Parts: sequence; structure tokens; C-alpha cells
Amino acid sequence: MLYLLDANVLIIAHNTYYPIARVPQFWEWIIDNAENGRIKIPYEILGELEAGKKGDELFKWVKKNKKTLLLDENVDILLVNKVIEQGYAKDLTDDETHKLGRDPFLIAYALASPDRCVVTLEASKPSAKRANRRIPDVCDQLNIRCIDTFAMLRELDFRAR
Repeated sequence: MLYLLDANVLIIAHNTYYPIARVPQFWEWIIDNAENGRIKIPYEILGELEAGKKGDELFKWVKKNKKTLLLDENVDILLVNKVIEQGYAKDLTDDETHKLGRDPFLIAYALASPDRCVVTLEASKPSAKRANRRIPDVCDQLNIRCIDTFAMLRELDFRAR
């Protein structure tokens, strides 16, 4: 299984429960799993992380480990379009499309192969419509496995040493 991380997984981990300086084991574990091909971050999502605060610890960590974290493939634009049309709406306005951000890309990379899983901390909100839909709900509609950080930690057996 390849776990594709949403930017919020690392942002929230660093800002709340696993700050890089306080729990370096988590960050080393992420890199170890990235080196072994179990965790990756698509190019578009890495872009979100690189747009963070210059000088911030997370920004520096992402820059240092970019090559290891990067899912080294190009997105299939047909899959991105499928995600938008079937997961959000066929007739999105330009403003709605802009609001989606890079989420359709993350989901499209997962759609590219059945052995992939999206990891996000977005909460499901089934009542949301169109551009307001959440990643877990779009994944569910497209039959893509979607879990949160803590499920990934259990599945990959994270243990602080």
C-alpha cells in the first residue's frame, strides 16, 4: 500500500502533537517510509508545503527531504478531470474550481492505482456540495481508500524509539 499524504497531515502534526524538534522520531519515521516507498507526497501537495513560512522548521524539513518525499510521477489529467466531474460537479464555476485547490490532484494520484490510499486530516462532511466537498467524501464516492494520520500510524506500526 502506498500512502499519499495531504499537506495537512504534516502541518497539523508539526503545529500540534509532533513538533519536529520535540518528536524527531516521527519525522525520521516518515522519511524512512518514504525511502522504502510506503509514503509519498505528490508534487502539487509538496508545493503547498513549500509555500509555507520561510525559515519555519517544517519548511526547512520539507526542503531538505523533498527528493525522498516526492511521488515521482506526473498526474494523469484525465483522472483529475474525473475526480472533479464525479467527485465535485461537472459544471463548476471558475471560482469553485479555484476553491478546490490541489485536492483533486491528490485524489487523482490515488485513483491511478488500486494499491494507494489518501491520508488526510480533513473531516468528512457528507452534506457538503460541489466545491465544498471534503477529501474523504470524494474518495468514498470514487472508491478510494482514505484514512487519517492515526490509522496510517497503526497500519505502518509507528513506534517512537
